[in-house]
Amino acid sequence: MGIWQAWRMAIKSILSNKVRSFLTMLGVIIGVGSVITAVAFAQGSTKSITDSIQSMGSNLINISITGRGSNRNVTYEDLKEFADSYPDDIAGVAPSVSSTITVKKGPRSVATTTLMGTTPDYEVIKDSHVQSGRYLLEVDVTYRQKIALIGSYVAQELFPDADPLGQTIKVNGSLLTVVGVLTETNGSQAQTTDDYVIIPVTTAQRMLRNGNIRSFMVQSATAEKTSEVMTALKDFLFRIYASESAYRVFNQADLLSTLSTITDTLMMVLGGIAAISLLVGGIGIMNIMLVSVTERTREIGIRKAIGAKRRSILTQFLIEAIVVTGLGGLIGVMLGLVTIKFVIGGLGLVPAVYSIPWILISFSISLVTGILFGMFPAIKASRLNPIEALRFE
Repeated sequence: MGIWQAWRMAIKSILSNKVRSFLTMLGVIIGVGSVITAVAFAQGSTKSITDSIQSMGSNLINISITGRGSNRNVTYEDLKEFADSYPDDIAGVAPSVSSTITVKKGPRSVATTTLMGTTPDYEVIKDSHVQSGRYLLEVDVTYRQKIALIGSYVAQELFPDADPLGQTIKVNGSLLTVVGVLTETNGSQAQTTDDYVIIPVTTAQRMLRNGNIRSFMVQSATAEKTSEVMTALKDFLFRIYASESAYRVFNQADLLSTLSTITDTLMMVLGGIAAISLLVGGIGIMNIMLVSVTERTREIGIRKAIGAKRRSILTQFLIEAIVVTGLGGLIGVMLGLVTIKFVIGGLGLVPAVYSIPWILISFSISLVTGILFGMFPAIKASRLNPIEALRFE
């Protein structure tokens, strides 16, 4: 019996038991579809985070202060002196003193707004601009001016029918004059960067009664100078804290490296899930094929009696298993692609990413599953004694 005839007989057998064949495929369909969808979601999330990190530039350095092992804290004056000593290497320094506050204007108020104390360099470093008014000036920081920039969400909540510029708002009992409204970045939603109040860092330290700077950002003049600036930063901080455990210095490349490690681990977990899903599907295929062999024992006996070889019987049942898992794999791929397009992409959860390698790997594994788990029933069928098979009831 030729291969083409074996294919025709296998497909005929599958079509004669459509429901059972579909249930046999179901494990493979779910396994392949879930792997493709999960990988797309993971890669879409990674792409979103990576794009966000890369948009900050490779020359941005973040510093987090824990202060362990030292009674001293870095001050704004320390940062200015450090930046001034490297005029050709450092493009800007933006300290951050933040707190959650309630901002008021008459009877209106916005709770749990983020108050950010920083410097004019924050505008360039974080690509934060104003849509009206002006940004912070160095003179505001030097003289602790009681001025504020407010996000678009805060502006629409406190001044729904008025121009915020020149108006006063109350924060922690202090009156601040609004000099600028920040450009909308997140659809004027609460708990986003549109829900911010930015003031001079020196003003924030006095208002919050907190002179400690726990985090700040440094932007090197070029990407090539980032490593040199990081080394200088570590030396500067070590002189203050005398302990490397008191601070952490990292840039975007470090974040991307960490993200890559997390993504690789996630992919390994997904690979394990795929293996388990397809293993379950493969066991189901083997069980159904064994049942099929039992049901068709007389058929096998008749074919052997009229001259069919063991190889022909083995080929037919093996092809049936491959066709079942192959069709299941194709349906699983289509299910995964539809989910990516209409669920992940349609709902805008994360960017829709179609991973061709993972699609091919998932489909290939489904075929391998058919071969591995279809082999035992096929061998059993090919080894049936024709006389005993003809006697089978």
